[in-house]
Amino acid sequence: MADSEPDPVLVGEKRGCPEDEEEGTLTKKPRVEKDQENGGPPHHREEDETTGEASDGEEEVETFADMMKHGLTELDVGILKYVSDHEGFSGILKERYSDFVVNEISKQGKIVHLDDLSVPPEAEEVPEVEPQPEDSDVLTEEQKKQLGELQLFKNKEDNVSIEVIDDTKEKRTVVHKAIKTQYPGLETKTEEREGRKFIVAYHAAGKKALAEVKATAAPRKHFWPKNRGTFCHFVLYKENKDTMDAINVLSKFLRLRPNMFSYMGTKDKRAITVQEIAVLKITAERLSHLNKCLINLKLGNFSYKNHPLKLGELQGNHFTVIIRNISGTDEQVQQALTSLKQTGFVNYYGMQRFGTTAVPTHHVGRAILKDNWKEVVDLILKPRPGAEKEFLVRCREEWAKTQDPEAALKKLPNKRCVEGQLLRGLSMYGKKNIVTAFGMIPRNNRLMYIHSYQSAVWNTMVSRRIEAFGLKAVEGDLVLKGTAAHVLSAAEAEACSIHDIVMPLPGFDVIYPSHPVGKGYRELLSADGLDIDNMRHNVKDYSLAGAYRRIIIRPSEVTWEIVQYDDPKISLVHSDFEKLENKPAPVFNKEGKYRALRMEFSLPPSTYATMAIREVLKLDTSIKKQTQLNTTWFN
Repeated sequence: MADSEPDPVLVGEKRGCPEDEEEGTLTKKPRVEKDQENGGPPHHREEDETTGEASDGEEEVETFADMMKHGLTELDVGILKYVSDHEGFSGILKERYSDFVVNEISKQGKIVHLDDLSVPPEAEEVPEVEPQPEDSDVLTEEQKKQLGELQLFKNKEDNVSIEVIDDTKEKRTVVHKAIKTQYPGLETKTEEREGRKFIVAYHAAGKKALAEVKATAAPRKHFWPKNRGTFCHFVLYKENKDTMDAINVLSKFLRLRPNMFSYMGTKDKRAITVQEIAVLKITAERLSHLNKCLINLKLGNFSYKNHPLKLGELQGNHFTVIIRNISGTDEQVQQALTSLKQTGFVNYYGMQRFGTTAVPTHHVGRAILKDNWKEVVDLILKPRPGAEKEFLVRCREEWAKTQDPEAALKKLPNKRCVEGQLLRGLSMYGKKNIVTAFGMIPRNNRLMYIHSYQSAVWNTMVSRRIEAFGLKAVEGDLVLKGTAAHVLSAAEAEACSIHDIVMPLPGFDVIYPSHPVGKGYRELLSADGLDIDNMRHNVKDYSLAGAYRRIIIRPSEVTWEIVQYDDPKISLVHSDFEKLENKPAPVFNKEGKYRALRMEFSLPPSTYATMAIREVLKLDTSIKKQTQLNTTWFN
């Protein structure tokens, strides 16, 4: 239920796939919201709803398990409480990536599916007629004839002079504009001859201009009809690949920059996910052609619209989750899922938020907020316990030995990871300019560190709030009125539900509960060396405004069933693509050897499906614990 590095899955490139159209116009890169459920810096995948996969090879399982011996547990990041008192049971999440299916819920509230690979009819490509300027009558028919001949080099004088009778600047401007608009390739100037003003038209670039005129007159090869929406929206179906990796693949094939694509939220890597994407001025036909070139990515449901997509516009995500090898009785499962449906779960930030290695991301965030830049570098680059990719181990060892960024950088084959970006910054700006060097890491990845710290504080304080007051609203709690927080009086608390209560992420623009748990924020930040009254940072990007988050979330559209099967390798979900391919749905055997829980539910944005599953199973969702469970099961 947390992050892993699964076996690489080929997103193939067939060399014969044509890339014969021009690049589209670039747009501004979309900003990543701080509360997006997924996405994060390379090697610090804080936001990917994934789990440690026990692979077919025993050696790989042991290597991964060894790596996770030093990982975090839920206790380390404040995840302590449950809503229900039902008895928990064991099960394995994401034994296969197809056991976790995520369908985006659009801003209209519709679950997004890939169910149509056809290309919409093309808008009739009628060349746009340039509107004639209203001032076209300033030229006489004779002057138009002379200018036309001059444009085509049939005028032996090489220029045309037009006398301005009513000599005003406004009149001359109109004539200049009329000539340049109606006769591309011609330039104009004003000359005075014997007290009279003339506008002289001439070729600016000799016969080269004639070629340009002819090219302009020819129909454009890649014409974009005016009555077609500027953005092509499509549904992206992907398997075992995160959103940005998928977009990078599409960008490569289309020869575009990734920032030409927009989307409403990033999705899990180790899963089957379906979401809407928009791209500027690329035809549906061209996008559809990629279906022949790519593996584990499919594009469909094309339409043209006049707007891109924006992060956070989605209403949420719909999850279909398979938990294999469950130990719970039918009665336990019924009790757990009924509680989830009726009461919900504690809306903790999931383990993905805090990284997967021995150095938690929230520790880096705390060092940034304390302005301790030496510690920031040390935490990111120092050797750490647990298995890592060999090149990262060599890089860290080199840094520990020499403190030479260029030498350490040479150990990295891929310089785009966080470590590589930081080392490149240190190499360029020196170890005395760490703030500037750290800025080489993309902004969203840098902010992920401090958001991780905020999340750890929030989790800890919510656990204290539930420990102190249980699942009822009390005097001093906070609720939202519009976007502002309001402190409840005792009378108001009586009329409120626990589902109304919010808790703040620390920052300079929030208020805190007035009961003793509110004071706990100050104590916790003080113990970390931070001043709750001064959350502004001398680097503006790292100033924390804060936010509010509901402490209990109740999923919608909750359904479940227990299924039995014999083959542990079969998929237990009928995916959108399998339906399009007319592949049969999975068949279950009531007397099957294995039992699995299939559950479906919808969640709002910025909530973690793993936290809902944690409530059902009553199991620690950290990779450390899940890997132990998986390893025991596979052995």
